[in-house]
Amino acid sequence: MELVHALVVGDGEKDLIVLHGFLGMGDNWKTHAKNWASQGWRVHLIDQRNHGRSFWSADFGYEEMAEDLRHYFNENQLQQATILGHSMGGKVAMLFACLYPEKVEQLIVADIAPKTYPPHHQTILNGLASLDFSVLKSRKAADEQLAQYVKEAPTRQFLLKNIYRVSPEQLGLRLNIEVLKNASDRIGTPLGKEQQYAGKTLFLKGEHSGYIETQDELLLKHHFPLAELVTIPRAGHWLHAENPADFAQAINAWW
Repeated sequence: MELVHALVVGDGEKDLIVLHGFLGMGDNWKTHAKNWASQGWRVHLIDQRNHGRSFWSADFGYEEMAEDLRHYFNENQLQQATILGHSMGGKVAMLFACLYPEKVEQLIVADIAPKTYPPHHQTILNGLASLDFSVLKSRKAADEQLAQYVKEAPTRQFLLKNIYRVSPEQLGLRLNIEVLKNASDRIGTPLGKEQQYAGKTLFLKGEHSGYIETQDELLLKHHFPLAELVTIPRAGHWLHAENPADFAQAINAWW
């Protein structure tokens, strides 16, 4: 079994695993990781399969990603860690905590609930799939191409972080877009009805995000009896990037 790539920040005695969202990568969390490292954490910024610098696989779903994390724990001799997951990473974190509660000291889930979500990334995925790097030779050209699909400049800048230089003349995409463009249904799947994690759990939601709704609070408590829910003001789904100060403060006040 292949091992996912991770950037480890800090050398504290407490381990914090960070799981990025769909189409993201661990590097997106470096600023937060440096702050947590200064508080005594050893922060593991995981690139999940088919993302970042991790391996590509046609097998892609929450069970596979949870097993990748278990393998990472074993290979790095981690007995227990705090796990923070955003969006898709939050669903991986929730499933892992339910399957391996003894490995999870506490759980933080950013702007996702353990429910079904309908596919809603297809335009973005089509845009990324349209990037032909035999023709596109610069980030600017890639941005112009992606703009035909994704109008919002901040979203494009987030997505374009996945572009890298394969060689001085050749750009490439770190995402396995051939697998991910067909993965929307799997990304939306819920937690199993009877799955529970009884440990300390924090849910964070963006004030302007619709991913966690008022009626979801009973569902959160069903799966995570100790769950607390905190709203991050002036933030949408990318709450850690849109309001990083209040996001970090909410976590620091909780743990």
